Amino acid sequence: MIWTYNGKAIHEVKQMPKDTIGFVYKITNLKTGKFYIGRKVIISKRKTRISKREKEKTKTRKRFKIVVKESNWKSYTGSCKELNEDIQELGEKAFHKSILEYCCSKKYMNYTEISYQIKADVLKIDSYNGNILGKYYRKDMEGCK
Repeated sequence: MIWTYNGKAIHEVKQMPKDTIGFVYKITNLKTGKFYIGRKVIISKRKTRISKREKEKTKTRKRFKIVVKESNWKSYTGSCKELNEDIQELGEKAFHKSILEYCCSKKYMNYTEISYQIKADVLKIDSYNGNILGKYYRKDMEGCK
């Protein structure tokens, strides 16, 4: 399964806008139309302690360094258990992965994900999204208009 953006296949980070740290995506089951909207960070920055051996080797006095690493975004299929089970059962060819919007900060990515989920009304229709932000659940919507 390859990510697409506006119908174009995305294979590398270089194909994304320069300031992108992640994106909001939609994975659609082509047989049923059921979908999942989520977000994925593509570059992670982590503060780690510098070891004594590395300090001696580099002759630095710093205690920490920032490690930048690319995530598993190319093979990522979402955090939804039901979606991943369907992908295992039906195969990757039965699904389409599309990038809805690139994001330049984690806060903007969070806001954009929620915005797409609410616009798609994911809790009231048959989607793979069972909750929004871990605060609003599909079961809480049952029995309401």
